[in-house]
Parts: sequence; structure tokens; C-alpha cells
Amino acid sequence: MEQATVTSRGQITIPANVRRKLGLQTGNKVFFFDDGDNVVIKKNSQDAALEAIQSVLAPLAAEQGILTDDDVMALVKEYRSRQQT
Repeated sequence: MEQATVTSRGQITIPANVRRKLGLQTGNKVFFFDDGDNVVIKKNSQDAALEAIQSVLAPLAAEQGILTDDDVMALVKEYRSRQQT
């Protein structure tokens, strides 16, 4: 477990071994994921970007009854057919 101190401007220094583990270098961007009582930090990547999008859209999709991959594909097909007409 690592510890960092928050400055008056809300900044922290990510501990060196965490930076090494994530392969972070100067200028890299990271995502912060709210996981209930915890926050997870991930290096910006295609997988992390998709995870971020999914975490936002999954509850909205569930409200609309879009629960499975088949539901998503049906919605995409419907959208594409409307675009062609």
C-alpha cells in the first residue's frame, strides 16, 4: 500500500513504484474510476477509455432495457437502417 499527501491545490504525487507499475511517464494521462467506496487509477489506454465509457453508459442503457450484446446489435441495426432512408 502506498500513501500520498494532497496539497492545498488538490494535487498529489503518485508514488514511484505505482508509476513504474502503470508504466507512467511525464505527460501521461490517467483515469480515475469511482468504484463505490474506492477510486481506481488506470493509465489512459483504449481499454481504460472503453471501461470509462461503459461505466457511464451501462446504467443509462439498463434504464432503456439494453442489457445484452444482442440488444446493442439490434439498436445499431435499427439506427443504421434509419440513416440509410
